[in-house]
Amino acid sequence: MKNIPEQKNKIVLFRSRKIRRAWHNDDWYYSLVDIVGVLIESVNPTDYLKKIRKRDEELGAYLGTKCPQVEMLTETGKKRKTLAGNTKDVFRIIQSIPSPKAEPFKRWFAKVGKERLDEIENPELAQERMKELYEKKGYPKDWIDKRLRGMAIRQNLTGEWQERGIEHQQDFAILTAEISKATFGMTPCEYKKHKNIPAKSKANLRDNMTDFELIFTMLGEKVTTEISHKEEPRGMPENKKVAKRGGSVAGNARKETEKELGRSVISDENFLETVDETKQLSLFSEQN
Repeated sequence: MKNIPEQKNKIVLFRSRKIRRAWHNDDWYYSLVDIVGVLIESVNPTDYLKKIRKRDEELGAYLGTKCPQVEMLTETGKKRKTLAGNTKDVFRIIQSIPSPKAEPFKRWFAKVGKERLDEIENPELAQERMKELYEKKGYPKDWIDKRLRGMAIRQNLTGEWQERGIEHQQDFAILTAEISKATFGMTPCEYKKHKNIPAKSKANLRDNMTDFELIFTMLGEKVTTEISHKEEPRGMPENKKVAKRGGSVAGNARKETEKELGRSVISDENFLETVDETKQLSLFSEQN
């Protein structure tokens, strides 16, 4: 079985145009409406897609039988099912649409597909790519190491939950909230509010955490994974109890740490804002 990305819904860019994709049936599936929009630069690619399906009966039959409706995020952040295709399906669409962008798009899409295949064969490549992205955003290397380690622990936890019969993303969110509340006294939604991250923002809470916050998040999820693996809970009620216990271990450790430090380790700042302020202070010092 292929590795499941931490984020099942993602956006890739072709010359500043957004293309939605989602992890489905152990492969990346791309929004065909988005693909068409890039190729024809239309404000209404949905109508164009309908027209070419009617005009090209073979293509219409292909899309109807080979391409599933996959849940993806809309511009407003809502989940809606949209016609989607994998790499093979996308190339089939490209062949049917005359466009000056076809060739550069083919090369770009082949590159994106190759990167994903390489990452499946060698997960370290995905980690290196993620590290490079965080470095470009201005995160320090020691923070990046913790963040990547946290991703691995998170993947192990979701894999463990799947082994216990938990499969839906909504259930993952409920269990994650149990761990977070026991660890920090707040659910992830409450935590985002504490950090002044807009509720509808796509910003990842963990990308805005400090070192200590990441450490205690990892501890809560790691302990939950180990307890679950040992006791093999079944169903949501049992898994919620285990999640709360795992989070409580991290919560107690956090409280002991705060007692020793004489301060809270829970920050109300967005971590990138802190990084930017540090850079500005550094620049000011150099100029003076």
